[in-house]
Formats: sequence, C-alpha cells, structure tokens
Amino acid sequence: MSTVDAQMPGVFYRRPSPESDPYIEPGTVVRSGQTIGLIEVMKTFNEIKADRECRVSKILLDDGDEVDIGQTMFEVDDV
Repeated sequence: MSTVDAQMPGVFYRRPSPESDPYIEPGTVVRSGQTIGLIEVMKTFNEIKADRECRVSKILLDDGDEVDIGQTMFEVDDV
C-alpha cells in the first residue's frame, strides 16, 4: 500500500460539481494521469492526477474537507 498526499493546501473535492458522480470510489482501478480529485485554492481548481496505474483502496476525505500540504488523501495499491 502507498498513499497520495496533498501537494498544496486548500479544499478537497471528490467530484467536478455537486451534481456529478465522484471521480473514483474505493476499489476503482485508475490509470496514470487520470484525475482522481480536486483541490480548490482561491477559486482555482487544481486536478489531482494518479501518478501510476493503481487501485484506490481508501478515500480519506469528503467533499469540502480542508486539506494541508502532505496530508494523506488516498490509500492505493499496485495492480
């Protein structure tokens, strides 16, 4: 298991808009470069992208949660 940690402080979102489905759910296999979440900083949305193919085992934040630099957002496993 490894983690995906925040590279900036801000507000975390699991989906592109309130009415949209989440980018991922636990168990989702993602490919390298796939968007897995967003961090909003001063009304600018920054995509969180997977750096390799992996399976998301745990999502540690909910929509609207504040996140700090280095905080773990996801736990992932190699596929």
